[in-house]
Amino acid sequence: MPMAVLIFGGIYMLGSTYLEGKPVNYWSSLEWASETLTTTGYGAYAPWKHPVMILLVILTQFVGMFFLVLVFPVYVLPYIEERFEMRLPHVLPPMEGRVLFYRYGPALDSLLEEFQRTSSAFVIFEEDMPLARSLRDRGYPIVFGNLDEDPGILAGVAQARAVVTNAGDHASAICILVVREQGFEGPVYALADNPLYRPPMLKVGASAVFTPTHVLGAALAARASTRISPPAEGLHLLGARVDLVEFRVRPDSPLAGQSLDGLKLRERYGVTVLGQWRGGRFAIAKGPGMRIEPGAILVVVGAQTSLAQVERLAAPIRRTGPIVVAGYGTVGGKVVEMLRDAHEITVVIDQQRVPGVDVVGNVLEHATLARANVRAASAVVLALSNDSEGVFATAVVRDYAPEVPLIVRVNRVPNVARLYQAGADFALSVGQMAGEILAYHLLGEQTVAVEPRIKFVRLAPGALVGRHPWRSQVREQTGAAVVAVERDQSVFVKFDDDFQVAPSDVLFVCGTRSSLDQYVREFQATPAESPLS
Repeated sequence: MPMAVLIFGGIYMLGSTYLEGKPVNYWSSLEWASETLTTTGYGAYAPWKHPVMILLVILTQFVGMFFLVLVFPVYVLPYIEERFEMRLPHVLPPMEGRVLFYRYGPALDSLLEEFQRTSSAFVIFEEDMPLARSLRDRGYPIVFGNLDEDPGILAGVAQARAVVTNAGDHASAICILVVREQGFEGPVYALADNPLYRPPMLKVGASAVFTPTHVLGAALAARASTRISPPAEGLHLLGARVDLVEFRVRPDSPLAGQSLDGLKLRERYGVTVLGQWRGGRFAIAKGPGMRIEPGAILVVVGAQTSLAQVERLAAPIRRTGPIVVAGYGTVGGKVVEMLRDAHEITVVIDQQRVPGVDVVGNVLEHATLARANVRAASAVVLALSNDSEGVFATAVVRDYAPEVPLIVRVNRVPNVARLYQAGADFALSVGQMAGEILAYHLLGEQTVAVEPRIKFVRLAPGALVGRHPWRSQVREQTGAAVVAVERDQSVFVKFDDDFQVAPSDVLFVCGTRSSLDQYVREFQATPAESPLS
């Protein structure tokens, strides 16, 4: 820029003197050139008459704009930032007790938040400078570099507690080789895009290779189909007498906002509320004080005739019709694969005409939803790769088919809440899946599961002999619930006030594994001798 001011100032001085007949000194010429190149104005020198002078003024103005919009921001600003901004570290810190994450991505969102929450030491090795700066601004410990050009940058990794690779499959393989060459003997966990690359990664030194996008697809498919993940383990023990269903509670339903104690669904209808889905989390009912949230999905067990009565109080989740899957990428393809393996009828929507797609179109358009017969579907799975499109598609589908269960894939964990606000019944991110997998290995804990395993077991009465099955503080003490009693080849799911458990009865108790274990301890229960015929 200074050189441009000198050059154009000199040319202007000569042109003004010999072409315009207006002699100006050199300093005035420099002033004109600086005002023009910086676009700050120069009214004192206008107008000009000679064509060459006019062309000079125009050229100088364009050169000034060129410096302003291209040269300065592209070349000058980065140079200044690199020289005067706080530089990114290019050397690993002392790694003892730390976990090294190679490359950042949405799959690590949940896990890194958990690391910060538990004050677990870690460092992220990032090769993208703008992303590295952004992560540093968020308070994450960062090391910036290029592993291909400088493998020695990982010197010191041998003392790390563990290494997690989250780059592309090929880059992750290089990282695994480098950390092993640096003498690291601890666990290396790789997140892979393609399951076919699992054996090669294990061969080059990975301790375990996970494919969270495929696990995510399986989890979404399990929420869409009862054939893939039965709603409760052991439910078949109750035969055709008892069923387990899910009810979506409309905001105007008599159930909405009421407590179980006030509704007395057990006493009136003989059904047991096991819990409710709200915001993608399942809360097991631990007592009569649980309040049913408007819009929640109740999980209820009881006789089919009794469930039909409760159905009239709430909007049931339909379990008939095909399952519509929108998005046929990596996750969507896995969802469809699992559903078809379970012999579910699927309708696939995608904007690309590729084998396996049934309806080519945009899921945001009602015409596409109509061709896929979305309103008759038993569930809709949105497996779109873009979160913004996923949020909007959720609102569109919910408005078009308000009664159809809507299951949505999301990339970034913060967008899960937005999806629920837009109308999703269940949303799950790749970050949640990867976080759940890696937290178990790195933090030694089991995070919140995708769906708590609800289980039915047959138990001898134990300490409940002579007591009422619903009035013995069973749920309050253990979190498990007695849902049925077998007596003389008959199954009771509704109990009169004077009903008492007999020593020969068999109790059907429902709960999570931990609550059932606590029930067995509290009430000295043992497994029943023979299964129900």
